[in-house]
Amino acid sequence: MANSTTDARTKANEAAGKAHEAVGKTHEAVGKTQEAAGKALEAGKEVAGAVVDKAREAAGDAARAGQHAAQAVGQAVGNAADTATGKVAEGMQSLGQTVREHGPDSGMFGSATSSVASTLEEGGRYLQQEGLSGVADDLTNMIKRNPIPALLVGIGIGFLLARVTRS
Repeated sequence: MANSTTDARTKANEAAGKAHEAVGKTHEAVGKTQEAAGKALEAGKEVAGAVVDKAREAAGDAARAGQHAAQAVGQAVGNAADTATGKVAEGMQSLGQTVREHGPDSGMFGSATSSVASTLEEGGRYLQQEGLSGVADDLTNMIKRNPIPALLVGIGIGFLLARVTRS
């Protein structure tokens, strides 16, 4: 009987040793898995960082392209407005000369014709010299110097436009 107890103990010790060995291998496998997961996490972070950097770069490129396009459109619109302003100015001056040439020379109508012609010619020269930006600046300064009359004129123009468009 002593022999069977010894055999059982030996087998139990062997089983315990194998279990202990299995636990050690399991710990080792868990450690390797954690290490692999850590490396994968680091690699994922690096990839995500690279993607974010590329996205920022692409967004910056798109913003710069948009700015360049907006500037080009703005320049084209500005050039077209300057050209149109120049043509209006020339037309005003030409109309002033035509009024002066074909209107009466003397009397009350003669002085009125001369006054209208001079105003058209001067307005054309002013528009040609100053351009739209100069006119806008002068208008802004006049409104700042005379806010109440400017407000009343705006109300009057709004009233007239409402009456005309009411039909």
